[in-house]
Amino acid sequence: MKSYPLSALALGFASLASYAAPEAIDRAQWPFSATPRATFSEPWAMTFLPDGTALVTEKRGVLKHVDVKTGETREIDGVPDVAYGGQGGLGDVILHPDYAQNRVVYISYAEKGDGGNRGAAVARATLELGADRGSLSDLKVIWRQTPKVAGGGHYGHRLAFGPDGKLWISSGERQKFTPAQDMKSTLGKIIRLNEDGSVPSDNPFADQGGVTAQIWSLGHRNPLGIAFDAQGRLWEHEMGPEGGDELNLIQKGGNYGYPEVSNGDHYGGKPIPDHDTRPEFIAPKIAWTPVISPAGLVIYSGERFADWRGDAFIGGLSARGLLRITLDGEEATEAARYDMDARIREVEQGPDGSLWLLEDGDGGRLLELQPK
Repeated sequence: MKSYPLSALALGFASLASYAAPEAIDRAQWPFSATPRATFSEPWAMTFLPDGTALVTEKRGVLKHVDVKTGETREIDGVPDVAYGGQGGLGDVILHPDYAQNRVVYISYAEKGDGGNRGAAVARATLELGADRGSLSDLKVIWRQTPKVAGGGHYGHRLAFGPDGKLWISSGERQKFTPAQDMKSTLGKIIRLNEDGSVPSDNPFADQGGVTAQIWSLGHRNPLGIAFDAQGRLWEHEMGPEGGDELNLIQKGGNYGYPEVSNGDHYGGKPIPDHDTRPEFIAPKIAWTPVISPAGLVIYSGERFADWRGDAFIGGLSARGLLRITLDGEEATEAARYDMDARIREVEQGPDGSLWLLEDGDGGRLLELQPK
């Protein structure tokens, strides 16, 4: 079993006094203030529309349209039934690159299958916003995790469009371990598709056909954040087992080793060889032990926090805060942690350059971070 040194980071954040909306959070040591704007039931993801309003998903299967200035919300009809439970439910939401012209959005969610099995699915639909409620129309499922399996964990299902115009999907290994190395399964993989769900001809395994053709990289555990930097490089973070959370730079056709290697061990103490014992697998740029339980990822490109342009921001669930990561070419370094005294599920950049956080769980708040 690996030994985990105690340190200031290992001991976690110092506890802050509780705070409540609608008062602004304003800690003297922070370079930003954090103001609550709205409250949700188990929020999971968000994205901004061109008019500055936002879409927020709630895990039980509710999609909300939010005026972030007033905190007013309204529900969007037409969301498919979700398999709620464990880590499953409604997941990510993103816009088509040409949303301003076609109003197409993409959602991910956990979907029921035969015999109690479940798996992630991704659908695209047209968003209609009316005076009172909105709706999703022409909804079509364009991707499903293969195979569906029992259990309620490690769906992944984060979404992003790359600068290449392709749709990228993170797919967790569903707590089944070995499928992450199985090329006939999409579990434990990063997936790359065309906007309609078809397979790009330049995917690394396209000539093998079937679900294998969808795979861009493999050997992942539970990837809960994907984002592209200004140079078009894809960064991904994932939850490790007991120890060994990872930030990875994704390579075409790359194998990141799970469950053959990890900088953590299996729950229960069964050891896993470290990354440095198997150089044929791609090692993480950062590994965290103790874990931070990363969730949500954005690479900042705005003007409001000019000194942070090009840095990555990661929400911490068990870490109960926000991490800032400096990216220097293909290398990464943790630069700062900010204790938010809450599990942080999502991080996004707003149109004006503010940073936005979603707290996890029932009563999770939408927080706007602004420079002091």
